[in-house]
Amino acid sequence: MDTQQKLEILSQDAQYDLSCACGTKDDDRRVRGKDGMWVYPATLPRGGKSIMLKTLMSNACSNDCRYCPLRSEQDVRRCSLAPEDVANIFMDYVRRGGIHGLFLTSGVVRDAETTMDRLVATADLLRRKHRYRGYIHLKVMPGASDGAIESALSVASAVSLNVEAPTAGAFSHLSERKDFERDIVGPIKLISRLTGRGMKHHNVKQTTQFLVGASDEKDSQIAAATFGLYRRLGLNRVYFSAYQRGLGHPSLPGESAPAANPADILTREHRLYQMDFLLRRYRWGLEDLSFGEDGNFSLQSDPKQTWADAHPDYFPIHLRSAGREKLLRVPGLGPTYVTRLLQTRKEGIFRNLQDIGLKGKNLQKVRRYVVNE
Repeated sequence: MDTQQKLEILSQDAQYDLSCACGTKDDDRRVRGKDGMWVYPATLPRGGKSIMLKTLMSNACSNDCRYCPLRSEQDVRRCSLAPEDVANIFMDYVRRGGIHGLFLTSGVVRDAETTMDRLVATADLLRRKHRYRGYIHLKVMPGASDGAIESALSVASAVSLNVEAPTAGAFSHLSERKDFERDIVGPIKLISRLTGRGMKHHNVKQTTQFLVGASDEKDSQIAAATFGLYRRLGLNRVYFSAYQRGLGHPSLPGESAPAANPADILTREHRLYQMDFLLRRYRWGLEDLSFGEDGNFSLQSDPKQTWADAHPDYFPIHLRSAGREKLLRVPGLGPTYVTRLLQTRKEGIFRNLQDIGLKGKNLQKVRRYVVNE
C-alpha cells in the first residue's frame, strides 16, 4: 500500500479511541476531511476552538483487548506508517492552516517499548526537524517503561493512558495479557509524579478514559475512581466512552448481558460526564452523588436533579442572599448563570431570573427551587 492508502485505513481505525470526541453539538463532533482523515474539535488554551488531527501509527496490535475490533486475534488488514510519514502528513496540514494540534495513538506493535519509540520519534521529528511548537498529544501504551514515559513527556503537550475500568476485577474481563496495577495504574501514577507541581514536566497535561459498558463495572465505582484521579493524582481530564456493542469478544459481560435499548448506554455515558462536571466545576464530593440499587446513576434524572429531589429540606434558595455554593445546588443554575446572578446582585441591578438570561424550560425548572425576595 502507498502512504495514502495506509492513511485512509489508519484514520478510519482511529475512531475506536474516542477520548477527545465527547461533544453533543454538531461543531463539537469529529468530522472526516475530504482526504479521509478524521479531524476533531479542540478547545484552545485561551478560548475558542480549532481542530486537531488524529491517526493511528499502526493498527497492528499484540494485545488481546476483548472490546477492541483491532485486537490481535482479529483478521483485519494491518498497516503502519513510519514516523517520517506521520510528521510530513501533519506538517502538510499545518501549512494549509486551521489545525491546532496532533493526537497520535497506535496499536501495540510487538511490545509497548517498540511502539513508544515510534510515537516519541514522530513527535521528536516535529519538534526538532520541523520546529513545530504547537500541541501534540501522545498515547502512552499500557506497560510502557519509566524511560519511555519520560521520553514522551519531553516532547508532548499532553499524554494519556486509558484506565479502561475502575477496578482490577472489572479490568480482568477486558484483557488477560495486561495487568491492571502494573500496566495501567503504575504508569498513570508515575506520570502524575513527573507532571506534578515543581517537576520538570509540570506543563504536560494528563488525561485518561473509561470504557463504559463492556465489563461489569458500576457507575459508583467509576465515580470513586474518577474522584481519586482528580483529587489524589491531579489528572486534567477524565473521559468516558460508551462501549460499541457488537465489536468485542462474545465473552465480555457487556456482550453477553441481555440486550438493552441502544440509547441507554449513551445516556449512561452522558450521566458520567454530568458527574464529572460536578466533581470538577462544582467541587462536589462522592457523598453528594446518589446511585440506584444497581450502583448506577438514574437514566431518567441527572445527578444534580437526583440530589435536589432527595433533599427537599434544602430548598427554597433565596436568590437575593444565597452564596455561590448554595445557588449551584439549584437544578438549572450552572456556574455561568450563578456568576451572572452574583454580579448583577453586586451591581444592585438584579430584579429577576430573566436578568441573567434564563428563559423557557430552564427558567421554569429554577423557579421550583428558589424565592426572589
